[in-house]
Amino acid sequence: MRDFTEPSELRRLVREALGSGCRVTGVERLRGGSKKGVYRLTLTGTGAPPTVIAYSWAPQENFWPSVPTDPLTPASGLAPFLAAHHTLNAAGARTPRLLHASEPAEPADLALVEDIPGDTLERTFTTDPPRAAKALAELSLTLDRMSAHTAPHPARTPAATSEALTLTRALSDLAEAAARDPRVSEAHPALSDRLHALHAAVTPRTTYSLVHGELGPDHVLLTPDAHPVLIDIEGLTHFDPEHEHAFLRLRFGPHYAPLARPSLDPARLALHTLALHLSLVAGPLRLLDGDFPHRDAMRGIAEHNTREALRLVRPLPEQTE
Repeated sequence: MRDFTEPSELRRLVREALGSGCRVTGVERLRGGSKKGVYRLTLTGTGAPPTVIAYSWAPQENFWPSVPTDPLTPASGLAPFLAAHHTLNAAGARTPRLLHASEPAEPADLALVEDIPGDTLERTFTTDPPRAAKALAELSLTLDRMSAHTAPHPARTPAATSEALTLTRALSDLAEAAARDPRVSEAHPALSDRLHALHAAVTPRTTYSLVHGELGPDHVLLTPDAHPVLIDIEGLTHFDPEHEHAFLRLRFGPHYAPLARPSLDPARLALHTLALHLSLVAGPLRLLDGDFPHRDAMRGIAEHNTREALRLVRPLPEQTE
C-alpha cells in the first residue's frame, strides 16, 4: 500500500499560509494525479476560506516507474509550478491564486492554492452547455494571449529545433510502444517512415509560443461566473503552437472548433498529431508498469491512440458485431 503525504504536513502548510487560528477539519485526496498529490482541505477559523487545495510533489505521490530523459518530458515539482504560475499570470491567463509555497530548504515540495468552486469545463459540456460555450470563448482568448507570449527558441533547448525534438521523442515512443504491442511492432516500419516524411515536410521556424502542453477540458476549471482557470501547469513551455493544438484537437473533440487557428502550419500539425498518439501509447503503458490505480482508464487511452496512430498509416478493417 502506497503511503501518501502525511496530513500533518498539510496542516503545517495551512498554518504557515493562513495562521495558527486556521484549522484543517478534513483532508480529501482528489483523483487523477500521476506525478503529484492533489488534496482538498476543509478549514475552520476566523477569516479562513471553506476549502483550499494543496499540491504535494513528494516522491511517494509520483506513480511513474520511469520517464524519458529528454526536453519534451513535462517538468514536475514546485519550482516549475511556481515559474509557470508567474508566467501565466504575466501572460493574462488565469490560474488558481497561490496562497503559500514551501521554502527550497524544506524537505517536501508543497503549495497551497485557492479552491475554485466551479466544475471542470469537461463536465460542464454535458451539465450546462451554454455556460461551457461562454467559458470556451474566453479560453480561446486566453490561448491568443499565450500565443502572443513568444520566445526565439524552444524552452530548455536553445540549440535544437522543435521538429527535431519531436521526431526524436516520437521515434523513442514508437520503439517503446512496438516492444509492448504486436500491432505497433508490425507497423513500426510504416510509422517510422511516416514520422521521417512528416519531419522532412516541415519548414524552419524562429518563433515559439507559450503552450500548456496538456490542455484538456479536465485541466480547465470554471469559476461561478464561467471564467476558465488553468490547472496542471507544470509543463508550461515555449514550443510549437501545433504541439498544443494537436492535444486540444484530440481532447476537445467536437468542442474544438472555437479554439482552432487558421495560422497553424499543417505540416507541423501532422507531425505533432502522430507524435502525440505515439506518446499516448507509450506513456500509459509505461505508467501501468507501476501501481497506478486507475488502470482501465490508462488502458483505454493507450488503445484509442494505438488505433489512431495505425489509422494514419493504414486503414483499419471494419469491425463486425
